[in-house]
Order: sequence, then structure tokens, then C-alpha cells
Amino acid sequence: MRPMLSRLRRVNYVNLAVYIVLILISYQFMYPLLRMVSFALMSRDDVINPVVNWVPSSLSFGNFQTAWAVLDPRTTMWNSIWFSGLLAVSQTLVSATTGYALARFEFPFKKFWFFMIIISFIIPTPVILIPRTLMAFAVQDTSGIQMFGTIWPQTAMALGGQGVFSAILILIFYNFTKMIPAALDEAAAIDGASAMQTFYHVILKLSVTTLLVVFLFSFVWNWNETFVTSTFLGRGLDLIPGQLGRFSSLFDRFASMGGSGGAQEGGMEALRLTEAYRMSGTLIAITPLLVLYLVVQRQFIKGIENTGLTGL
Repeated sequence: MRPMLSRLRRVNYVNLAVYIVLILISYQFMYPLLRMVSFALMSRDDVINPVVNWVPSSLSFGNFQTAWAVLDPRTTMWNSIWFSGLLAVSQTLVSATTGYALARFEFPFKKFWFFMIIISFIIPTPVILIPRTLMAFAVQDTSGIQMFGTIWPQTAMALGGQGVFSAILILIFYNFTKMIPAALDEAAAIDGASAMQTFYHVILKLSVTTLLVVFLFSFVWNWNETFVTSTFLGRGLDLIPGQLGRFSSLFDRFASMGGSGGAQEGGMEALRLTEAYRMSGTLIAITPLLVLYLVVQRQFIKGIENTGLTGL
């Protein structure tokens, strides 16, 4: 009896240690979001009151009203949705076909190209941005097609398998396609199906959840991507992440025009007010992503399990 009790105590201590570690790790992820929500829901008096740190004395949505007026998301939000959706659809289609080809076909230098896909993920984006920019200049000079300030460079990169983290998306499809028995492809070939027919009727119809996972990853990554977007798109299309990056200048212009919420206080008080407005704007900017995840949460988790990349 005593050995059993000591074993149970040991198990309980282990479980307790695991829970403590998980709580500490989750706190690191939750702290920014909790801090953001706390600041965004504070009234003006709570924000400039150094005594109020986490819990506001009264809930207020005035910060959201000011942030909404500064960001003007009625236009920028829609621009971000359709632009990120266009790139996500392009990356999903290319990643699906590339992953299928790597998993099912043998062709010259296959291992080399597979290695190059992995290398494309390892190399930092600023390093490869210079040759991409030169290529865009060359296309613009030779064809006369305006490249900078338009959506064409990033769309072309997405269709060419060089979008944001396309290597990871290709590996997800490659891994999932390898999990599908090759006997299904052979059965389809016996029935007279071509490679593309097999891809559509067998692979794609079995990988609906994987398609959803790849699309969501691509959508979120393209939504949050600002470095490449600012280089090629610039101010050709106002997106809400770009507006958020220019929040300080936009807020100063808004306040100088007599907008409500302008900080008449100086020093630390003005900084805290501006930060509260910025955090409210951040919550507005990520709202579509939160809604999208809540709608497809079950399918997303199921797709993650099916891909075998639970540690991603």
C-alpha cells in the first residue's frame, strides 16, 4: 500500500510541475493580449492614473472610437481582406500542386529542388529581397508594366512558390500527401484518370482540412507581413497593418484637426494615452483574424492533426 501511495504522490508532483510550466509558458503568450485588452478598455482618467495598472475602474469604449477614427478601417480593412485572401488562395494552390508533385513523382534533380525549397525558408527575407526588387525593375523596364505600387509583384511571387513562408506550406502538403496510400493513385490510374484528375479527385478531396490549414496560415502571414509589402506595394493600396504602423503620425494629424481623444496632457500621460489608442487599434486590426479562427476552429485543429505538424 505504501509503495502505491508514494508512486501516486510522485505522479501528482510530476503533473503539478508540468501544469506550472504550461501556465508559465501560456502566460508569456497571453500577457501581451491581456495587457492590450486592459489598456483598450480603460477610460481616459484610468489611462493617465498611475495607480490603475490592470483592472479599469470603469469600462470604456472611447479608445476604440478614437482608434477607429484614426485608422479608418472601413476601407483599409476590406483592402487587407481581399489582398491577403488573393495571396492566400494563390499560395494554397501552388503549395498543393508542388507538394503533390514532390510526394508522388520522380524527376531529375528532385532532391536538389527539395533542398532548394528548404533553403528558401532558411535564407532571411532581406537577403533575397534585393534580387527580387531588381527583377521587378527589369520586368517593369522591359514590359512597361507598372510593378511597384501594385499587387502584381507579390501575386507573381505567390504563384511562383515564393510567397510568405511558402516552403512551410509546401512541406505541409508534401507531408500529408505522403500519408495518403499510393494505392489510391494506382487505382485511379487503372480507371483511366490522368495525373491532374487524380490530384483533384483523390488528393484534394482527401485534404480539405489541410487546404484550410494552409489557407489560414497563408492568410494570417500575408495579413501581418509589412516588410515586403511596404517595398513593392508601398502606398499603392492602404492596408490596415500599414495604417497601424503609421498610427503615431496619423494620430497626431487626427488630433491637430481637432479630433476627439487628442492628448492635451504632456509627457508620460500623453504617451500612455497614445499607447491606449494604439492597443485599441491593434485589437481592431486583428479582429478579422480572430473571427476567422473562431469560425473554423474545429476544422483548423483537425487539419493540424492530419498534417502531422502538431509542433509547428
